[in-house]
Amino acid sequence: MDRGHKKHLKTVNAPSSWLLSKISGNFTMRPSQGPHKLRASIPLGIILRNKLKYARTMKEIKMITNDKDGNIYIDGKIRRDYKYPLGFMDVLTIPKTQDKFRILFDMKKRFYLKKISEEETKFKLCKVIKRGICSNKIPYIVTHDGRTIRYPHPDIKVNNTIKLNLENNTIESYINMEQGVMGMAFSGNNTGRYGTITKIEKHPGSFTIVYIKEKNGNVFATRLDNIFVIGTSDKILIELPPSRGYKADIIEEKAEKKKNLEEAKKQKK
Repeated sequence: MDRGHKKHLKTVNAPSSWLLSKISGNFTMRPSQGPHKLRASIPLGIILRNKLKYARTMKEIKMITNDKDGNIYIDGKIRRDYKYPLGFMDVLTIPKTQDKFRILFDMKKRFYLKKISEEETKFKLCKVIKRGICSNKIPYIVTHDGRTIRYPHPDIKVNNTIKLNLENNTIESYINMEQGVMGMAFSGNNTGRYGTITKIEKHPGSFTIVYIKEKNGNVFATRLDNIFVIGTSDKILIELPPSRGYKADIIEEKAEKKKNLEEAKKQKK
């Protein structure tokens, strides 16, 4: 049975992580086919128009992306498709404005553009989702962003995280998925939450469950496929969005909003 148009996306059906206004229009940009799934990515045009406010109309978005000088770099490569899907851990660079961002999630499952330094634009963390041997007995791994890397280190296994050098596409280091390392949920109901992995519980014939302890002592559990290792017990390899280090409850959120309103009133006076 025909499912209808696949090149279009209605605003009401767009992922809530894009933070689009439901009354701004009937249709929005549908991400192009790329390294990330539709609901796990955000189009480049949405970032330029809604997040960074560099454009107001579709015509302006196309003028920015189609410029012959190459205004937009994603993971070190020029991209001119305004529908190009950006996903978790992608590095966005705009040389003319000196903007450098890493695409992450905040504690409320929303896409967050984290400003990073020049040094951080040179590498990217990738999760290994597959390992195998192709023709001519060449070993390879596949990462969460669709990369295929040949001749990896023999100790790199599925669910490990590699630190990829974007300048020469080589693996600088890797971190095993094990107890004691820092992990972050990049999909599922706990998206954006992070902490120390305290336990990995295997269930034969079912999903492997990972338990993560947040900064305030709270523990949450999720599937192994939803966890991304972001650092060792001593050091986190990337800069994270500003937060208290744990997911706040409703009472804490209300208290914080009240405090912010009071500070804003004092500044006006």
